[in-house]
Amino acid sequence: MAFYNEAKLRDISQRFQIYGQILHAEPCKIGHINETYTATYDQGGVKVRYIHQKINTNVFKDPVAVMSNVMRVTRHIRAKLEAAGANDITRRTLIVVPTRDGRDFYFNGEGEAWRTFVFIENARTYESVQSPAQAYQAGKGFGTFQCQVADLPGERLHETIPNFHNTRMRFDALVKAIEADHFNRAALAKKEIAFALKQEPMVDTLLNALARGEIPERITHNDTKFNNVMLDAETGQALCVVDLDTVMPGLALYDFGDMVRTTTSPTLEDEPDLSKVRMHMPIFKELARGYLEAATFLTPAERSHLAFAGKLITFTIGIRFLTDFLQGDVYFRVHRPQHNLDRCRTQFKLVESIHRQQEAMQAFVDTL
Repeated sequence: MAFYNEAKLRDISQRFQIYGQILHAEPCKIGHINETYTATYDQGGVKVRYIHQKINTNVFKDPVAVMSNVMRVTRHIRAKLEAAGANDITRRTLIVVPTRDGRDFYFNGEGEAWRTFVFIENARTYESVQSPAQAYQAGKGFGTFQCQVADLPGERLHETIPNFHNTRMRFDALVKAIEADHFNRAALAKKEIAFALKQEPMVDTLLNALARGEIPERITHNDTKFNNVMLDAETGQALCVVDLDTVMPGLALYDFGDMVRTTTSPTLEDEPDLSKVRMHMPIFKELARGYLEAATFLTPAERSHLAFAGKLITFTIGIRFLTDFLQGDVYFRVHRPQHNLDRCRTQFKLVESIHRQQEAMQAFVDTL
């Protein structure tokens, strides 16, 4: 968790168009990338909360591009909500608070990029899906977001992390790591390496479909974990999605595939007991139902690949863990020996579970 520097945060707070005095602030754990604080202000005797966030420029090297994407997307969604006469607009999309000179974020003298959002009140997030009903809300939340931005006008969004879900590039990187084996770890992962190499025929499926024009490029979220969906604290209904730094051009199928990966198995990403890892069909059904109720823009070709997308993205993340293990754990933070290998094994076990149920999964999708 970030170290709270009160003097710095008070200085940051004065750089934005916020009425009133800051009373106090505290670090909050929203994701693992950016440094985030919840700040409470006294506005004429009323306490109002905001989010102050320092963008991690080690991960997002072009904060101008990131904020350009965020502003275009949130303004578009807000305009749609206003046109529809929606209530609670400040809870149904992120609202960026401009700086006093009208910018989207503030660069301080230390090279730090800070931004501010309106705090979404009476809402909560969950680290994992607890029920089919929550899976439905996860699907509906991200499906609604994709639908809201499907007709975003103007030029193409910036790629904040190029080739983020490019499975061919990830696979080729794995092959190079196996051949180099700089840390002599390949012998520890023989079974996983053999499994990964055997899956190469599916690596180019969606990329080829895109190249042939069979499926379109979309605006996608690219980090569709359940904890990025804000749920109403009373009703449990999806309000909006957050963590928009990875919003960029991509495939709608990647977003749905990552939802399948992160919601349908009851285990943690690094579960050492592989007997617990499996794709739960009741969770998948409600995830798909919620998603497809909202994602009305999908083409028949996109719908026909939804179950496959779950398998492909899970495999893609698995080979990223395996590659990092072979390269000495340089990207993903590890907390024990062979941590990345455990993560890889969990993903590959889920790939197998999805593969066994893929026909039944797609058959259900086809009924919706």
